[in-house]
Amino acid sequence: MEAVHADEFTVEAVERALQQLYYDPDMEQKNVAQKWLTQAQASPQAWHFCWALLRPDKVPEIQFFGASTLHAKISRHWSELPQGQLDSLRSQLIAQVGQLASGSKMVLTRLCVALASLVLHVLPKTWPTAVPDLLCAFQTEESVTEAGGQARCLALLELLSVLPEELQSSRIPASRRSQLRSALAVDWSSVCSLLQHLLQRPDAPSPVRERVLRCVSSWLTLDIALKDSEGLLESCFALLKESEMFDTAVETIVSIISQPDCQRFADSLLKVVPQVLDLQEQLKKAVQDGDMETSHGICRIAVALGETHCRTLLEQVDHWQGFQALVSMIMSCTGTPGHYPVDETSSSLTLTFWYTLQDDVTSLDAERQTLYLQIYRPVYFQLVDVLLQKACFPRDEEYAGWSADDKEQFRTYRVDISDTLMYVYELLGPELLRNLYDKLGTLLTDTTHPSSWQDIEALLFGFQSIAETVDVSYSDVIPGLIGLIPLITANNLQLAETIMFTIGSLAEWLADHSLMLANVLPVVLHGLSKPDLSVACVSALKRICRECRHDLHLHTSDIMAVSQAVLVKDIHKALGFLLSALPRDEILGKLLSLVTPHIQQLEKLASEPPSSANKLPVVHILGLLSNLFSTFDLNKQSQRLEVMRPVQTQPHNDNPVVVVLQQAFPLIQTILSKWLNEPDVVEAVCAVFEKSLKTLLHDFAPLVTQLCELIGQMFGAYPQASALDLTRQLVHIFGCEKDLFSPILALLELITNITMSIFHLGSRDHPDVVESFMQLHAQVLRRKADLYLSDRLDIKAVFYCGILSFKFPETPTLKATCLLFTELISHCEEIPAVREVLQEDGKLLLQTLLEAIGGQSPRSLAEHFAEVLFSVSRNCPSMLSVWLREALLPPGFPSSHLTTEHKEHFCQQILREQVSKRRMKDIVKEFALLSRGLQGTECAANY
Repeated sequence: MEAVHADEFTVEAVERALQQLYYDPDMEQKNVAQKWLTQAQASPQAWHFCWALLRPDKVPEIQFFGASTLHAKISRHWSELPQGQLDSLRSQLIAQVGQLASGSKMVLTRLCVALASLVLHVLPKTWPTAVPDLLCAFQTEESVTEAGGQARCLALLELLSVLPEELQSSRIPASRRSQLRSALAVDWSSVCSLLQHLLQRPDAPSPVRERVLRCVSSWLTLDIALKDSEGLLESCFALLKESEMFDTAVETIVSIISQPDCQRFADSLLKVVPQVLDLQEQLKKAVQDGDMETSHGICRIAVALGETHCRTLLEQVDHWQGFQALVSMIMSCTGTPGHYPVDETSSSLTLTFWYTLQDDVTSLDAERQTLYLQIYRPVYFQLVDVLLQKACFPRDEEYAGWSADDKEQFRTYRVDISDTLMYVYELLGPELLRNLYDKLGTLLTDTTHPSSWQDIEALLFGFQSIAETVDVSYSDVIPGLIGLIPLITANNLQLAETIMFTIGSLAEWLADHSLMLANVLPVVLHGLSKPDLSVACVSALKRICRECRHDLHLHTSDIMAVSQAVLVKDIHKALGFLLSALPRDEILGKLLSLVTPHIQQLEKLASEPPSSANKLPVVHILGLLSNLFSTFDLNKQSQRLEVMRPVQTQPHNDNPVVVVLQQAFPLIQTILSKWLNEPDVVEAVCAVFEKSLKTLLHDFAPLVTQLCELIGQMFGAYPQASALDLTRQLVHIFGCEKDLFSPILALLELITNITMSIFHLGSRDHPDVVESFMQLHAQVLRRKADLYLSDRLDIKAVFYCGILSFKFPETPTLKATCLLFTELISHCEEIPAVREVLQEDGKLLLQTLLEAIGGQSPRSLAEHFAEVLFSVSRNCPSMLSVWLREALLPPGFPSSHLTTEHKEHFCQQILREQVSKRRMKDIVKEFALLSRGLQGTECAANY
């Protein structure tokens, strides 16, 4: 369509445009029609042509556009309505809803939304009786069982349903929204009477009752009091007996009783309890018949009541028996027969209820707490039995037939049960462990009743769930458990895995009881030889080696022998813990015996021409070495790198890892010379040195010069983020070492020059390199800012790279850039080059920053941009005043949504703020919203 004048927004033109929009195969023509129709809807003529489009002889697509146009005019262009036209519009709209009640559902809904929007404009002052008037307007002499009567009834119910929904979705100021909610809530009694009457009519068709329930759910968003809906709720419970109404009735009941405000009406809640308890027979039959939908729905109702109002019901001490019966009903839901999720889906719904009940009981006053603990401690012991039964694996042949999705859901379900058991332990204490131990002992020693592996696994799973997070050092049953574990015949993968995870969870206890290691280590080492168990065994061994490293001297040879035979990647993390705890004169020999086969294999691979076949083993072996060195900590220091002080520790020149790395260095250089353009190999090499650095700290000093040269070669051949991250670790640890100043400075100079060339050639394809480059220079500024006093390191070039980096869309890159500038600006006094570049191009920085804040970058980054502005405000206040006003001078910059007053207010706020970083962040967030035209919207409220 070609552009048209406003006087050409006629019915005929609109219909032609709709024909083009719906049926023209040309996408470009569809877009033109869409744009034209949007203009038509916004025009004053739309108040007139919309009615013509709604005539009964029009097809539904055209009628729908007419109804949508009417809604758009009422909701967005209300001020265009001529004075005195409200009554006419209201009457016409009500009549139109009545005429089209039997027509297209989507058209009727849209008309009802338009009428709802009108009501919200005029309620309560102009049309205070809107809801009662509408109820009267759609009353009919015809029965709801007749076509005409049913259509008008459904139209009224649709209107009543969309009225609260339109209130929720409309952009209305909070004060006005609150006024409208109160006005509509006043009319709930008359609406409720109608809805209850329709539900109780035996001849009411299912579509009418379905719509009634939807209407109830809609009005609940107005915080209707439970005491005002008691009769309606009772009618909903009655509908649970009808299969076609069951699902909708469940949703409505859950919505009603889940309202938090119900807690104010304890008497009404107490009336609901027997209604829920009356569902137990229906629940029992559903479980017997395998009717998962019905049992799931009833379970939802019981849990909704118990979980939402647990505290209120507990406080009604005189009615404790009713609440106890509800708890028993929920327990039966937790213990629904069958395996989740194949046979039942109800039990998972109940787990959070048990958390709530425990919290509420233990937070009551002393007298009531004592009473309820007498009642509910036995219930929680019963719960543990039920949960362990639910955690049992099915029979092997049955489990083999489960889909991958079912198995994953069951795994997640067991994790939830594990969390619940851990929480329940806080209530039941050591008695729970004693209970589990007695049952496990009985299963393993009672020869008259052979036990299944599933029952044994479930009890070990219970132990592991508790020991994983709870300190069990004082428990008197753990020695017995350690003694029982070797008696278990692990003839099943799931059982064997649980044994390993249980042993791993007891590693801290074993560190205090090292004599017991001899009981469990053979179990773990035996499992290492089985490929299916490697992950669980390595996890257990790693935890034992970490916690018990100083008590494993007698077992070192056995562990080393088995570990070298299986070559599982993560096992080297365990060996790192183990070896670093040996006497110092034994470490090097053991370490060399462990790594020499890998070094020899690397030498063989290095002598072969590079190929995809030998790249994988190269990366794999480098990964083994990385894992080994990451846990090899002679200084007993944490793997997490803390902020270092200059010359905090004296390096050990005989560190075994340093010796191995020095011997392997020529080989690594040879590998790199062949694989220098292969990112995976370069990254694996960097990981070896980075993990060694983090563990060795200052002991790494003898390798720094060689490593700087190697990084320079890597980055020069193929710039990669991993090389920059490794350099950042070097700066972090050795930035203040005078003896290593020269090689680190030379490496920084080389890396900076190479990265400059990347920016010149086009850095857009390397956001990870740019991010790491920004982080590296931020680290240099933080640890060794005087490196920039050298003429060899061009801080001005880094500044301009940072300016370009603000144009990147990637969030991590932008965060790193903000970090760089925050650090850089804070050094403007002591580094002349920083001061000079800010004097020359501080305005450019402000312009770039404002452009990013004003819409170019994600709003979530506003806090990081505020950090940079705060740094400028603190360190360059006089220059900021000039830069900021000059940068904001051009009209429409950084956004067309900003007025001159907005900009001036922003300047005043920024220039005043030199103390509170939090306040600066609020200022920048507000400016970002203004720039996007979002201030005062719902989006802004969530920002």
